[in-house]
Amino acid sequence: MNITDQEHEISNQHHLELLLAYLQLHDYQFITISPASHERVNNRIENAMGNDLVDIFGWNRPFNPEAIDTALFDLMHSANIITKVENGLKSQLRVSSLNGKLFLHSAFPTSSSEAIFFGPDSYRFARAIYHFLATNQQPIHRAVDIGTGSGVGAVMLALALPESEIIAADINHAAINLAHANMAAADMHHIELVHSDLLKNVAGSFDLIIANPPYLLDESERVYRHGGGPLGAGMSLDIVDTAIERLNPNGALLLYTGVAIVNGYDAFLAEAAVKLDFAGFTYEYTEVDPDIFSEELDNEAYRMADRIAAVVLIARNHSV
Repeated sequence: MNITDQEHEISNQHHLELLLAYLQLHDYQFITISPASHERVNNRIENAMGNDLVDIFGWNRPFNPEAIDTALFDLMHSANIITKVENGLKSQLRVSSLNGKLFLHSAFPTSSSEAIFFGPDSYRFARAIYHFLATNQQPIHRAVDIGTGSGVGAVMLALALPESEIIAADINHAAINLAHANMAAADMHHIELVHSDLLKNVAGSFDLIIANPPYLLDESERVYRHGGGPLGAGMSLDIVDTAIERLNPNGALLLYTGVAIVNGYDAFLAEAAVKLDFAGFTYEYTEVDPDIFSEELDNEAYRMADRIAAVVLIARNHSV
């Protein structure tokens, strides 16, 4: 990246931070639902156009310039997130709220390979993090969020662990850019953002590794969505391997992911258990939602699957 590109990126991040500040000042809140539900709601005739902040940045509906004030229009223009569509203008980013913080993420629908996803998984991931931290008995001096995306996991850690070293890693440059703005707007300036495939560009070991990786089989192999491997479990299993290599003694992995259940059998759990047992790790495994992304079952890749479940794996390094 040359100096001009760096300056443009810094300027863009600054304007995105100002946009989030504007929305916070106007008490903006929006809970993001699943893509299938989002599409159903937006397809209602009365929802064809956006008329307020929630319509524009939450539901991501087209809008006319008269629907917003001049200050907001200028902010959106400076951040370069306005695009023309057939029936007006549209924001190229959405904004969701979680635990009092706002998070920029990709426009709907998330069709780009490098889209930054935020949705029901983000809320479940945050709950899993808080539950873990509330019951954890071991000190956490250094933690990392693998595949941070919009930065949800890292921000939740930083809020709960203000004295700890927090690293957020992602292979997607666009995710790093949005996460930087989200973290700055949340006043979380002590998080270190690193461009990295898993932890390849991150040195050292950790007391805590958290991750909410892609876990579906996506025909287009979009980075934010495609887990690869057997029924989408490839990335999740890679993270288990990474945790085995990089966790300190008594360090923990918190992995929130989705798994395809075939004839009642969880192949991800079976393979992860072999890896963890061999490495001398203990683990807890919880199915937090038995049925997510049910529309995926119509795809050929999931022809034999009963369902896709959301699970949380907590594994701890008790090896000597």
